[in-house]
Amino acid sequence: MPSPLEIAMDTMIRTFHQYSSKEGDQFKLNKGELKMLLQRELPEFLLCQKDPQMVDKIMQDLDANKDNEVDFNEFVVMVAALTVASNDYFVEQLKKKGK
Repeated sequence: MPSPLEIAMDTMIRTFHQYSSKEGDQFKLNKGELKMLLQRELPEFLLCQKDPQMVDKIMQDLDANKDNEVDFNEFVVMVAALTVASNDYFVEQLKKKGK
């Protein structure tokens, strides 16, 4: 039986490929695929953002090799950064409650 972490890793991989296989290179997200992934899989994150150019900025930040696509490695960087930010927020809230 897989562990919760193994299930989370499998979910990340499957989610990436669910969106990357829609158009063009099946192993990379183009801007439209990235936008669809963000809208469907991270809706709360996008709702908190007020900048209409947020997807463009995320694409630029993630696209380390500047090929106008996001590969799995670049995607994992985004998920890791959002996870760290969420943890930081969670820890901060716990500290406020403890005071």
